[in-house]
Amino acid sequence: MENLYILILAFVAAVILGRIIIPNILIISLRKRLFDEPNERKIHKRPVPRLGGVTFFPVILFSLSVFTAVRLVTGNGPVSVERAEMLLCEFLFLMGGLTLLYVLGIADDLVGVRYRKKFLVQIVSAAMFPLSGLYINNFYGLFGIYLIPAEVGIPLTMLLVVFITNAVNLIDGIDGLASGLSMVALVVFGVVFVYLQLWCYAMLAFVSVGVIIPFFSYNVFGNADMGRKIFMGDTGSLTLGFILSFFVIKYCMYTPDMLLMVKSSPVLISFSVLLVPCLDVVRVVMRRARNKQPLFMPDKTHIHHKFLAMGFSPRRAMVTIQLMSVCFCAFTMVAIHYVNNTLVFVIDVATWTLLHLWFDHVIAQRKKKGL
Repeated sequence: MENLYILILAFVAAVILGRIIIPNILIISLRKRLFDEPNERKIHKRPVPRLGGVTFFPVILFSLSVFTAVRLVTGNGPVSVERAEMLLCEFLFLMGGLTLLYVLGIADDLVGVRYRKKFLVQIVSAAMFPLSGLYINNFYGLFGIYLIPAEVGIPLTMLLVVFITNAVNLIDGIDGLASGLSMVALVVFGVVFVYLQLWCYAMLAFVSVGVIIPFFSYNVFGNADMGRKIFMGDTGSLTLGFILSFFVIKYCMYTPDMLLMVKSSPVLISFSVLLVPCLDVVRVVMRRARNKQPLFMPDKTHIHHKFLAMGFSPRRAMVTIQLMSVCFCAFTMVAIHYVNNTLVFVIDVATWTLLHLWFDHVIAQRKKKGL
């Protein structure tokens, strides 16, 4: 129980720190005129500060460091030296990658960074996971694949990390969407790691949720006219995407004792909690490739743009997409106990495809009516 109490204290500390820091970032942004200016591609109509994500990494690092130390002082740390060394190695490499992305995000939010430089930094950051010993080494029967050799798993892991990081970054198009989807995924991973008694990973998940909560309140409910609204910017979305990719790799990596602890498919559970941002990126990129458009040029074809085109308000669109994500996650978690993993994956993708065909039909009907 002591570990659970420490986890709750870490979560509360992250909420409080975020609540203290974000108003100060708003003041600095307003004084220095550090705004996200509206244009034809963006939803907001007034300049809004976009440095809310600057809060995430420092608060997460502080809370995780302090309360991990509290666990050690109270005798609730890892049970063996070997386990402690592995944990330290993983988290040091994680913080190294987060530091690179934090600097990249701030630079992009302030002056802009070309996508080639972004990908280079993201690839270097992604390499931190294999260096720490983490990589995808098992598909748990998905597509009939089980163990994966390191020469395949390591590059696959780096590709997956870059993909997830960018998926969260690109879904950040309306208030509360990226942060809300991230909170859903982080809560799922946090609960899973509590169940597996992996307290440091659970703490990281819930500390991340803690720092998102005050940001979410300012982002969704803040008034731009009163100077109380803020966006997370690339700094925040890259941070959240990288942390989520860390959880995916950690949870999916097969270890000798994993089979005893995990009774389902970690790959499918990880896929289900990130299904909306990941499949949305795949769909958008495939559409651009089919139409011979630049793959990395921003446009208005993401899922939230479709909901807006169907007549949803930004807030209703955000809530509906969140509910979609929860439904996909709940279905997958239940179905994997009764249905073949590959079939569950196919059902998820088919359902997603059919939903988008229906969205397109609704949008076309609205255009015909001149709405």
